[in-house]
Amino acid sequence: MKKLSARIFSALVFVFLYAPIAIVIIFSFNSSRRNIVFENFTFHWYKEMINNDALLEAFSNTIIVASISTLLAVIIGALAAVAMFRYKFKGKGVIDALLYIPVVIPEVVLGISLLSIFAISNLPLGRISLIIAHTTFSIPFVVFTVRARLSGYDRAIEEAAMDLGANRFQVLTGITMPIIMPGIISGAVLAFTLSIDDFIISFFTTGVSSITFPLKIMESLRSGIRPDVYALSSIIMLVTFIIVIISQVSSYRSGKNKK
Repeated sequence: MKKLSARIFSALVFVFLYAPIAIVIIFSFNSSRRNIVFENFTFHWYKEMINNDALLEAFSNTIIVASISTLLAVIIGALAAVAMFRYKFKGKGVIDALLYIPVVIPEVVLGISLLSIFAISNLPLGRISLIIAHTTFSIPFVVFTVRARLSGYDRAIEEAAMDLGANRFQVLTGITMPIIMPGIISGAVLAFTLSIDDFIISFFTTGVSSITFPLKIMESLRSGIRPDVYALSSIIMLVTFIIVIISQVSSYRSGKNKK
């Protein structure tokens, strides 16, 4: 009885999580422009999506901003995490505490703060301001994931390598980086996901010519979301599912090979 109840509860949880995603995919094939009732099956909106230049431009802006900001956040965050793990210096506790501020404060406050800084520095709002803003709130997440990977890291390995003749650069690239690489990849995936999904901070720091995909969707809510938005969202989710499945299969095979 307990096993049956647990299975029913698990099934309800999965239905609650994935039913909205399934609805978006189903209505992307709906012939009706108003996604209230499913009328007929069609691929029309996928063709419309290809011809919707504004929608594709918004999605392109999102990918470009997310890619560049993730790269910058990974470089800065990984180096900061390694430095804070290795060295002791004055103000380390303060810097450690300050890293939590972009994570815990409301995004509205962070968005307004960044907008004020851009206004004071006379930086025009556009793709550059978006990249700076997304890099700013992504760095702490990279630092936290890399530092979590570094916990329990035995520095005696580095000392042994240096005793055998390796220099600091060889130790960093040949020993430290491979060990912390899972943390770097996790931080990069998290930063990329947060950047693609962000709406509030992007709303305050974007310009007219650099509208992102979330902003485009919110803009379309006034007149009703077009089904071609559902079509593009379905493709994004399909690609995401494929990536997750590939990563899970790779992890399973690597674990099996180790055994």
